Amino acid sequence: MAYYIAPRFLDKLAVHITKNFLNLPGVRVPLILGIHGRKGEGKTFQCELVFEKMGIEVTLISGGELESPDAGDPARLIRLRYRETAELVKVRGKMCVLMINDLDAGAGRFDEGTQYTVNTQLVNATLMNIADNPTDVQLPGSYDSTPLCRVPIIVTGNDFSTLYAPLIRDGRMEKFYWEPNRDDKVGIVGGIFAPDGLSQREVEQLVDTFAYQSVDFFSALRSRIYDEQIRKFIHQIGFEHVSLRVVNSVEGPPEFPKPNFSLSHLIESGNLMVAEQKRVENSQLVDDYNRLNRGRNYQAPAPAPVTPTPQPLTNGLQPPQGTSTHLSLETQEQIRQILAQGYKISIEHVDERRFRTGSWQSCLNTHIDAHSDAISALESCLVEYSGEYLRLVGIDPKAKRRVVETIIQRPNGKN
Repeated sequence: MAYYIAPRFLDKLAVHITKNFLNLPGVRVPLILGIHGRKGEGKTFQCELVFEKMGIEVTLISGGELESPDAGDPARLIRLRYRETAELVKVRGKMCVLMINDLDAGAGRFDEGTQYTVNTQLVNATLMNIADNPTDVQLPGSYDSTPLCRVPIIVTGNDFSTLYAPLIRDGRMEKFYWEPNRDDKVGIVGGIFAPDGLSQREVEQLVDTFAYQSVDFFSALRSRIYDEQIRKFIHQIGFEHVSLRVVNSVEGPPEFPKPNFSLSHLIESGNLMVAEQKRVENSQLVDDYNRLNRGRNYQAPAPAPVTPTPQPLTNGLQPPQGTSTHLSLETQEQIRQILAQGYKISIEHVDERRFRTGSWQSCLNTHIDAHSDAISALESCLVEYSGEYLRLVGIDPKAKRRVVETIIQRPNGKN
């Protein structure tokens, strides 16, 4: 099967690797090439195709190997693999590279909850040291004065902003953001479905139908098409006989007829996969858990403050004649965006004492789905509860969950 190699990807890797094996006087060449981008866009697979095309041998390190219960082991592993790769260059007489997959997963720091260990520090320091001295990489406890062959390092990841900043500076790491365009996706997807007889027009239509899906979506879609044959096979032989028939069977591995790879069937299966993705995105159970774990005082970041003009109300939520409360343009735009997504709006208030326990109370009896009603109700609440906290709540009526919680007023004008 002839897989598609994106020209931009091939060009970037070929130039970086070749440049590291050349002696360019007066030119400082970054040793590390960092390939980053969205998940599932085929960064590692494109690298493998380029290595195969150029006849390059690869030494691999996984991001999962960059942590260990023994301090210093991952850093030593990087030095050892680098020296082994340098020896391969010398022995085989061909280009070799060291590749670290998912570097940000093993050495990145995503938030204040991510533990920054000794190994993380040593991995960053080791890669910086190798980038600065690529021909003098020593193992702990030993010293070899013989210069090593220079070995380019390729690292992949999703978000390099989580890495130690001095490691990714331009002198040490050259960055390449990989985001396949439509032509790249058509070429890659055409290679995936090459054995299945899809025409160029059908491949383009499939890509356009799922334009916002990553490359691995189409590979998973092809795998899903075989589920029907496998399901039929399981029902034919019985669930209790599947293990004996599939593992170490004297009959050999089962053979399946070619599935239905028609465009309509692919689109139907793809829509089912997209629906499953949306269920995962919409569930957000971890948010509910974290909110419960932190107590009911969870707040989303507040937008620009609202400056109300306090006036006493005689009754209800309608302000008296002459009352003038002004919502900021940012708050009005946020209301408009919430309603435009099909959500409804509620408004809640709490005094300073109850704010610490998160005992919010609703200002309204119903949820609002009209922009003018929301503005009117919010202005009324700003007047009636001028000395309290007030927050805007966006509610998804289908999933029956909150999607936005934003404080728009604090007591005494504090923001």
